[in-house]
Amino acid sequence: MALLAGCQKIELERSEGPKLPWDDLRGQWVLVNYWAEWCKPCLEEIPELNELDNAPDITVLGVNFDDIKGDALVDLGKRMGIEYTMLVQDPGPEFDWKSPVALPATFVVNPEGELLEARFGPQTEEDIRALIGG
Repeated sequence: MALLAGCQKIELERSEGPKLPWDDLRGQWVLVNYWAEWCKPCLEEIPELNELDNAPDITVLGVNFDDIKGDALVDLGKRMGIEYTMLVQDPGPEFDWKSPVALPATFVVNPEGELLEARFGPQTEEDIRALIGG
């Protein structure tokens, strides 16, 4: 497993608000979730991801697979009920992650900044808690 963002200072651009320094996420689990409006399982997992993002030890970051940006992304996220942070760009290339081959895809990063695994299909809070041990 590769250590993510070891020496580099990576800042993730949010759809709303200031940039998010990747280093600020150390010490917690990070779920990078790839989604699209046309993906029915993506829609089904949004409430679960919202709940996970409310936990003190987990941050959920959403990446729109269709590369929608700006106000259109903000509006789409609101219509879909996404409450977690949406990113303007896919952070995967910064970490040498392969692009997802299916949606939804959730990349699970441990508190040390290592990619634990990529999961495909809708995730539940129970699934993620079982994976991360809590």
